[in-house]
Amino acid sequence: MLDTTQAPETAIDPLLSEARERSLNEDLHQLAQDARAYAEAELQFQKSRAAFAASASKNIAVYAVAALVLVFFAVMALVVGLVIALAPWITPWGSTALVTLVLLGLAIFLLMRAKRQVSLLTTVWGGERSS
Repeated sequence: MLDTTQAPETAIDPLLSEARERSLNEDLHQLAQDARAYAEAELQFQKSRAAFAASASKNIAVYAVAALVLVFFAVMALVVGLVIALAPWITPWGSTALVTLVLLGLAIFLLMRAKRQVSLLTTVWGGERSS
């Protein structure tokens, strides 16, 4: 007949004997080594993560600058097209002046909006409101 009460003890026996042979000092030394290995692995992971982020940021910047350059050329084409399209009705000089004044008016409007946002931001941050 098999005795089932001793089977679990024999499976645990090697683990208990190994634990009894080690001292607290050895366990702490092993814990310190494991912590150092973990810290080194984490540092390597963060380094590779930072390198990936730097590479992606560089690509984002290059694509954004290229897109902005193309938008600038598209707007210039639109401005030239407006000047050419308005020339038959109000002369070439008149169309140039009209398009220039409209663009300057739009720029002044946008600058006023930006100034209002800066004033709002400084108010929220606790600065004095400037008009």
